[in-house]
Amino acid sequence: MSSRISSLALAVLLASCGGPPEQVATGNAVMAAGAGTPAEAPVEQVACGSDLTQSCTVERVPDGDGELLTLRHPDGGFRRLRVTGDGSVAAADGAEPATIVARGEDGVEVAIGDARYRVPLPR
Repeated sequence: MSSRISSLALAVLLASCGGPPEQVATGNAVMAAGAGTPAEAPVEQVACGSDLTQSCTVERVPDGDGELLTLRHPDGGFRRLRVTGDGSVAAADGAEPATIVARGEDGVEVAIGDARYRVPLPR
């Protein structure tokens, strides 16, 4: 009897390992799985790190009156920021707040903990 129950439990677990979810939640935005920056789109580089070198990539997703940016580090880490058309910036996830360090014509320099980013304004 217990082997039947074990077999049934295993079958249920395996059946629940279906394909990818239809939608992925990212902050307040919900997008179709696989959405974001298309694979054929050119990779956009942004300055990051203590020396602000062009070593991070950015993925943009429209979000209300601005964009949700996913900043990917060369080591695989990432941060998500919400940037509005008026130039305000907020951390879209995580416990540390985003602080604007400097403003320029084309973007803002943002600090999150020890990390630094030169973030472009929404297009």
